Amino acid sequence: MTDLAQTRAILDTLIGFDTTSRNSNLALIEWVEAYLDRHGVPHRRVPNADGTKSNLLATVGPNVAGGAVLSGHTDVVPVDGQPWSTDPWTVVEKDGRLYGRGTCDMKGFLALALAAVPDVIAAGPKKPVHLAFSYDEETGCLGAPAMIEVIGRELPKPAFVVVGEPTDMVAVNGHKGIATFHVTVTGREAHSSQTQQGVSAVAAAVKLMAYLTDLAEKLERDADPASPFTPKGATLTIGMVNGGTAHNIIARECTFVFDLRVIPPTDPQDLLAGFFAEVKALDAALKARAPEAGVSLHMHSNVPGFAPEPESGAEAFVRRLAGDNGPPRVVSFATEAGQFQRGGLSTILCGPGSIAQAHQPDEYVEVSQMERGVAFMRRLTEWAAAEA
Repeated sequence: MTDLAQTRAILDTLIGFDTTSRNSNLALIEWVEAYLDRHGVPHRRVPNADGTKSNLLATVGPNVAGGAVLSGHTDVVPVDGQPWSTDPWTVVEKDGRLYGRGTCDMKGFLALALAAVPDVIAAGPKKPVHLAFSYDEETGCLGAPAMIEVIGRELPKPAFVVVGEPTDMVAVNGHKGIATFHVTVTGREAHSSQTQQGVSAVAAAVKLMAYLTDLAEKLERDADPASPFTPKGATLTIGMVNGGTAHNIIARECTFVFDLRVIPPTDPQDLLAGFFAEVKALDAALKARAPEAGVSLHMHSNVPGFAPEPESGAEAFVRRLAGDNGPPRVVSFATEAGQFQRGGLSTILCGPGSIAQAHQPDEYVEVSQMERGVAFMRRLTEWAAAEA
C-alpha cells in the first residue's frame, strides 16, 4: 500500500512547478499525464480558450456510474513580497510540517490522490475513482465549469465529489459564494489649479467606494446572529485601488476591485442593486461634464455558494472514510464545491491542512494531516474495490 514517503515524493514534484495563477499549468499537467500513462490510466484535457492552461480528467477503474470524484486545483497564489524563510518551490520538512507554496492549498490533496492510483488499480476496483484537476481556481474558479460540464455530459454519473480544500481532514458541507468586480472610473486630466477644466476620476471613485463601505457596514449590522458562518453574514471588501499620476494633475483614471461574499442561496447582484444604480447615475453625471468620462463595471467572477445538502450522500461517505463524527461545519472561503453542486453532483469539502496557513508566507501542511490523508485514501481504495 502507498505510504507517506511515496505521497511526499509526488508532493515534492508538484510543488516544484510554479503554477501561480498568472502562469501556465501545462508543465504540471504534462507530468501528471506521464504518471497516469505509466499506470495505464486514461485521461483527457479540458483546456482554456487559448490552450495555455488546462483542466485534467482521469478515470481509475471501470467507467461506470456511482464512482467518486477527487477534485483539486493546480494553481497557487503568488509569493511576491512575502517574507519566506524557505524556498517556496521546494518542500522543506521542519518540526512536523511540510513547507512550500501549495503544500496546504492544495497540492497536498493532489499528491494524496495521485499516490492512491496504483493502490486503486491493484485492488481491482468495481467503482471508479475520477481525478478532476482544475486551473485558475485562485482567480475566481474560472477553470472548473468547463470540466464539470464535460463530467456531466460524458461520464456515467458519479455518486460523490470530494473537493480537497484544506479542512483539517474533516467534512465541511457549506461555504459562502463570492462575486468579484472591477470598476474603472474615467475623468479628464487637467492641471490641478484648473479644476473647471478637469474631471477627477479619483474623486468620483471615492463616492462609489464610500457607498460600498456603507453597504459593508450595513451587511455586518444585518447579519443573522444564529448564522453558522464566521463572519456571520455577507461581507464586502475593497481589495485594490489605483489612480492618478501626480499630486498636481487632476486624475484621468481610477480603478478599484471589490468582492462580495454571500450566504447561499443569496444572489450577490441582489445585494448590489443600489450600487448598480449609483454607478449608472455617476456615469451619466461624468459624461455630462466630459463626453470621454464615465464609469465601467465588470463582474470578474461569480462563484456560487455551497449549501448543505439534506441527507447528503457525499457527506456521509466522507465522514465514514475520514473517521469524522463531529458536528456539521461550514466555512467562509469559496471553492469549486458550489460549482459541482450546481452541476447536480453530491459534493463535500475534505482535505489536509488548515485555511489559516493557505496563502501565507511559509505556507505549510502538518505531516499528521498528510498521514490522515493517506489513511483516507486507503479506505477509499477499499470502497472502490467493494461490490456496489
